[in-house]
Amino acid sequence: MNKIKQFFFSTTEDSPMADLGLLILRVGAGLSLAFGHGLGKIPATEGFIEGVGKMGFAMPALFAWAAALSEFLGGIFIALGFATKPSSVLITITMLVAAFIRHAEDPFGRKEKAILFALIAIYLLLKGAGKYSLDELIYNRMM
Repeated sequence: MNKIKQFFFSTTEDSPMADLGLLILRVGAGLSLAFGHGLGKIPATEGFIEGVGKMGFAMPALFAWAAALSEFLGGIFIALGFATKPSSVLITITMLVAAFIRHAEDPFGRKEKAILFALIAIYLLLKGAGKYSLDELIYNRMM
C-alpha cells in the first residue's frame, strides 16, 4: 500500500521514477525540437532569413542561423543531457521570439508549440538535466 501511495501522491523528486520521468521529458522534447523543427531550418534558407529580417533583427542571416542551430543542436544537447542549462537559455529565447514576435498576431494554436518548448526549456534551466545525463556524468568525473 505504501508503494501505491508513494507512486500516486509523492511530491519528492529524489526517486528513480522522477529521474526516469526527467529523462523521458528531455529526450522526447529534445528530439522533437531538433528533428521536427530545427533540422528543416538548416541550412537557413533565403525565405527564413528574410522572415527573420521582417521581425526587425539587424543581422537576419546571423539570427536565422542562431535560431536554427538553437533548435537543432540545442534539441540534440537537451536529449543527451549535455550543456543542458546553456542550451535551455538559447532555446527559451528562440521559442519566446517564435511565440511572441513571429506568431504575435496568430491565434494561440500557432504559438502553443513554441510556448511549450519554452516552458520545458525553462524547467530544464532551473532543474538541470537530472541523474541520467551527460551533464551528471561530467560533473561527477570533475568532482
